[in-house]
Amino acid sequence: MGHTPLAGHATPAPKKRWYRQLYFWVLTAILIGILVGWLAPGAGVAMEPIGTTFVNAMKMLIGPIVFLTIVGGIASVADLKRVGMTGLKALTYFQVGTICALVFGLVAINIFRLGEGVNANASTIKTTDAAAKLIASGSHEQWWQFLTDIIPTSVIQPFVEGDILQIIFIAVVFGIALNALGKVGAPVLDGVQRLTGVMFKILGFIMKAAPLGAFGAMAFAVGKYGVSSLTSMGGLIALFYATSILFVVVVLGSVMAFLKLNIFTMIRHLKEEYLLILGTSTAEPALPGLMRKLEHAGVKKETVGLVVPTGYSFNLDGAAIYLSLAALYIAQATNTHLTIGQQLGLLAVMLLTSKGAAGVAGGGFIALTATLTTLGTVPAAGIMLIFGIDKFMSECRALVNFTGNAVATLFIARWDRTLDVDRVRRVFAGEVVDTLPGEDAAATRPGNPGDNAPGRPADVEPALTASRRPAYSEPV
Repeated sequence: MGHTPLAGHATPAPKKRWYRQLYFWVLTAILIGILVGWLAPGAGVAMEPIGTTFVNAMKMLIGPIVFLTIVGGIASVADLKRVGMTGLKALTYFQVGTICALVFGLVAINIFRLGEGVNANASTIKTTDAAAKLIASGSHEQWWQFLTDIIPTSVIQPFVEGDILQIIFIAVVFGIALNALGKVGAPVLDGVQRLTGVMFKILGFIMKAAPLGAFGAMAFAVGKYGVSSLTSMGGLIALFYATSILFVVVVLGSVMAFLKLNIFTMIRHLKEEYLLILGTSTAEPALPGLMRKLEHAGVKKETVGLVVPTGYSFNLDGAAIYLSLAALYIAQATNTHLTIGQQLGLLAVMLLTSKGAAGVAGGGFIALTATLTTLGTVPAAGIMLIFGIDKFMSECRALVNFTGNAVATLFIARWDRTLDVDRVRRVFAGEVVDTLPGEDAAATRPGNPGDNAPGRPADVEPALTASRRPAYSEPV
């Protein structure tokens, strides 16, 4: 089976044949899905249940995995103040990153001004039933609601509805309480670690169907909306993609350079997750894989468990670029003049409304409508001008959001002075490094189909030895 390399002596990762690697099959499935949707639109639309079933199966695991990971990370640390500081640092970074993304979008649409000349009359814009529901939902959203909605009305509700913010809240409270119990809570923590392993094993089973899910989702998207839909507003789509790419290369690339890492090697290391997002148009299925790969790269489990799930709700760089571009485009298209001060006010409102609809179906439109309603100067009905092309921008939003959260986790780890930059660099380069305590070496091997299905932690061991058992603080 091979030998374990000596510490500090990495060797090139054994290459698996191209036809056995997960990313090859996902990419192939995406291409086949595009062809089916293009050549046989009816058949493509009929593939929708395949894609939605796979995404639903992945979402089924997101809540439990986020909960168990956060609880296990917080409950096993000796210094809770450190966890609190990590959370504050993450929220600070998220806000700065969101501001940068919003500014990128505002600058881009002010330079190219694609909405000028459309001359749309907001009073005559017809809204579809689906859009009308989103507009109605967004018009009732308040900028402060994301704060009050964090607290659920029941313990079970967030897991049923998939509300990540509320799951994070419950997990943090539960983890702190478990940590405060000290040795009394040790059996519960052991159970949490074992359950984490079970959930990741289930994830591994589901990930084998990733190519099928990507095929179904892509065939449906192209079959329903048609390739011709791209040409009608190709300029706005192209501007959004170009702005997003520039943001990733310039802003996120600069953050990685500050960490003495290369963003392109990170992207290559996460290629399976990127293809999964591209095929399903959502970043949620890639969350567990990102968490395991960052842990394998050397980021502490508690940092990954706290920053990554929180970032999925608070650090939405792609969504921020989309919101600022879309809002200014609608203003230009409806001949609504906004001064620099009003645009900055729009940016301030977006900092809050972009969090309010995180994880909600149609969240982008709800956040956009809430922003326009709060500002009161741009007609909310104008979202119909971009309603038809939203699907073709969702993949890019999810990819940028995912990249931003990967970079954010590395940055916060460095801020906490717990990042082994040399190990991260070697892992991203595809080298074999020593597995960390509790890792499944096979599941973290580069090129393994289980890369997206994180390996089991210490739960797979029949007994947790005293030397491996997490440290607990005595009850105060």
